[in-house]
Amino acid sequence: MTVNGFIQKLKQKPSEDMFNPWFERDKEHDALKSAPQIRKKQLKAYLNERTGRAKVLLIAEALGYQGGHFTGMAMTSERLLLNHLTHKKLTSNDVFRSVEPQRTTKTSVNEKGMTEPTCTIVWGALKELGINTYDVVLWNAVPWHPYDETKGMLSNRTPRADELSAGLELLPSFKELFPEAKLVAIGRKCEGLMDELGWEYTGVRHPANGGAPKFRRQIKELFT
Repeated sequence: MTVNGFIQKLKQKPSEDMFNPWFERDKEHDALKSAPQIRKKQLKAYLNERTGRAKVLLIAEALGYQGGHFTGMAMTSERLLLNHLTHKKLTSNDVFRSVEPQRTTKTSVNEKGMTEPTCTIVWGALKELGINTYDVVLWNAVPWHPYDETKGMLSNRTPRADELSAGLELLPSFKELFPEAKLVAIGRKCEGLMDELGWEYTGVRHPANGGAPKFRRQIKELFT
């Protein structure tokens, strides 16, 4: 499996009320017609720069509107790519270096770019603990963004059973890109999905809703 081949597998989303950031344009919020190509380019760089070296795959449940919807990368916000998290000692170089990072939202949506709490906590924990960010790959069991049709694209919803199944069908191909890496499931829901696959994994607390301290402790244990 190549990175290009894997990205092509992402083309077919399982539901209409899901957004595919690499093959669809968010007409209301994207600033450029080329937004899907930008997100695809950024995901390709992110994955390519970690193949052959990643030690840990951190898997959460589904892509969110504040993160991958506009960057193309799980748990990664525009604000990180635009270097607005330097006060957290985070820069775009922690994500990738082979391409120029770009935002895809209109500035009217958020002047500094979209920000995602989970992104800031996860990336911040890696840096605080002195972990090389290129040793870790972030991903979602459901790689597309499930949104609430009544609220619009800037919303999240829980994936349905058929959507979870479609995401799980792709996970073996994703894992094939990083055959030596340990699998880590973020949150109980994702642990359940790993159980369905029958894979060996380590479960860690989801950093949301007060879980950040325990998440940091568990991540530290993985690398010590």
